[in-house]
Amino acid sequence: MALRSPVGFLVPLKADLSVDASAARVPILAGANALGRSDLPVSDRRVSRRHASLHASGDGGAELVVEGPNPVAFRSGNQRRMLFSRSKASVINGDVLELIPGRYFFRYVSQDSEKHTSPSNTDETGNVPEDNETLKVKRKRHILEDETLMRPLQEKDNSKRVGSSLVTGCSDGLPDSNKAVSSHNGEEVLRHFSVSEDALPSIFRLLRVKGIDSWANSSAVGLNDVIQGNVLVAVLSNYMVDIDWLLNDCPTLRNIPHVLVIHGESGHTLEYMKKKKPANWILHKPSLPISYGTHHSKAMLLVYPQGLRVVVHTANLIYVDWNNKTQGLWMQDFPLKDESSSKRGCPFESDLVEYINVLKWPEFSVILPSIGHININPSFFKKFDYCSAVVRLVASVPGYHTGSNLKRWGHMKLRAVLEECTFDKVFQRSPLVYQFSSLGSLDEKWLSELAVSMSSGVSDDKAPLGLGRAQIIWPAVEDVRCSLEGYAAGNAIPSPQKNVEKEFLKKYWAKWKAENTRHSRAMPHIKSYTRYSGQKLAWFLLTSANLSKAAWGALQKNNSQLFIRSYELGVLFLPYKLQGRAPSFSCTDSGHLAEVPSKNHDEERKETKFATLCWQENKTTDLCNVIRLPVPYELPPPPYTSEDVPWSWDRRYTKRDVYGQVWPRHVQLYMEE
Repeated sequence: MALRSPVGFLVPLKADLSVDASAARVPILAGANALGRSDLPVSDRRVSRRHASLHASGDGGAELVVEGPNPVAFRSGNQRRMLFSRSKASVINGDVLELIPGRYFFRYVSQDSEKHTSPSNTDETGNVPEDNETLKVKRKRHILEDETLMRPLQEKDNSKRVGSSLVTGCSDGLPDSNKAVSSHNGEEVLRHFSVSEDALPSIFRLLRVKGIDSWANSSAVGLNDVIQGNVLVAVLSNYMVDIDWLLNDCPTLRNIPHVLVIHGESGHTLEYMKKKKPANWILHKPSLPISYGTHHSKAMLLVYPQGLRVVVHTANLIYVDWNNKTQGLWMQDFPLKDESSSKRGCPFESDLVEYINVLKWPEFSVILPSIGHININPSFFKKFDYCSAVVRLVASVPGYHTGSNLKRWGHMKLRAVLEECTFDKVFQRSPLVYQFSSLGSLDEKWLSELAVSMSSGVSDDKAPLGLGRAQIIWPAVEDVRCSLEGYAAGNAIPSPQKNVEKEFLKKYWAKWKAENTRHSRAMPHIKSYTRYSGQKLAWFLLTSANLSKAAWGALQKNNSQLFIRSYELGVLFLPYKLQGRAPSFSCTDSGHLAEVPSKNHDEERKETKFATLCWQENKTTDLCNVIRLPVPYELPPPPYTSEDVPWSWDRRYTKRDVYGQVWPRHVQLYMEE
């Protein structure tokens, strides 16, 4: 049998797409060619044995087919898109294939090109120059002919692991998010950000995002960083729950003796959850007494033999929320109370127990090693010592709240807490930021009402801080189009045109810009509210609450009643006086509890204040303890230009995104949908 001659080669490349001379070229023969770790100069076991195949024709063209569960990033000209399992693409001379995970790059070079292309026609990396008009036209034709719908982000046949969703460019000149971009202070602010273990409860953390620089994820967390160790009881509170993904991504949940899932699901999804849930799971949907309300709170209560982990975050329990979007998470571990001590409750305990009481979940009995038989109900959570908490809980629950309940929930709760706080004079009349992922039907009267609550508090001389000018951070259409997910990201920014395009909102719009943390292209599902001056923060709220009356409540009956439709939960970071150092406790470190002494008497009186990662130290630092919060977006947020159009998900967008798609299109969020 005659040996077949190669019709092309795969040339190994370095990360900067220059030729890797240390690795051998891979010949491509006419017909089918397997591309896996046995066929390529790759030993990484994350690369499948049959990652993809390349079906080459005698004229040097080829068709790429993704065979395994992991994706391939395909770059042709200045277009780059992700190909998932069973996706196909036409490959021509000069195109680059990137095997994910691991980021292994190969350039396809046809044999005909090698024969006829002189060194003067290629650059130092082997690229065909962009002024080769014939090749550019041919590439464009292949791209347009072979465009396929982006694989659903949680494809049924690719459910175990769809890998990285990295997209590094946009065809209309958007800067590559992996290139160095100067931040507010000239450095990428997350690169050197780190916090000691005992200080972690004083901050929130970002969730890991696939497709951004690794250093931007260095201090971020994932689901298995949170649900870990010897958990005896887990209470998972959320709006959306993909049970298949959840059990796949966090198999620990199969082994926890008791799991209570408090959710907002209904219909087919709820029936599917009931069918697929493990026997140790209890499902509970809190009562929604008012129409159009939702159970939207996102939190976890994890009970360990020696303590309780409280987690408040912003992500639904679905794949895209924990992998593709900008999200925030706060958690702290609390020990069991010493029954022999005289410690009483604290504001955090009151906030937590009051909120749990409203949920009215079905009690269930468990056996805890340190306690014995116990019912898991609101009273159970009084057994833990929350005195080290440095945040306050701000929750919303449905209802018409009057009298003593008026300032217990929603924006009136925030107002009540802020009214008790003293802030630096620098925050007098300083601006406010509202940042969220869904915009309700608003009016100027209600925005003024909310601003009063957000502007509460007094300065050092007891003078009111005064109203701050609000800025609303909201992605523009171009931000969504060129995001890591393309237009698909807009599915999680679900605000209709009638809400977004109200004339009075124009003066509030500010850009989602997060180049200093490399999160510009990871669309925000995080919800946060803050008051700032420069890079200093008076306070910071991480919450599930979007900007809506349903979430925050609206005053009625001459301000004597607060009307709320939905359940929400957030944590409020406030300046406070350090009384020495709080005990260091971990539920996963053998229940370690150690008092960390202050260095001296003066330190005990230091005030803790907050700033962004861009804050610069100065001579006043010695007078206070400054904690940097990883606020992902830049302050001050830049206002919209005349060319920016706020995203609304019910408009039609025909300019193609980074995957070559238009909007609207179907976005699948559940594995078995």
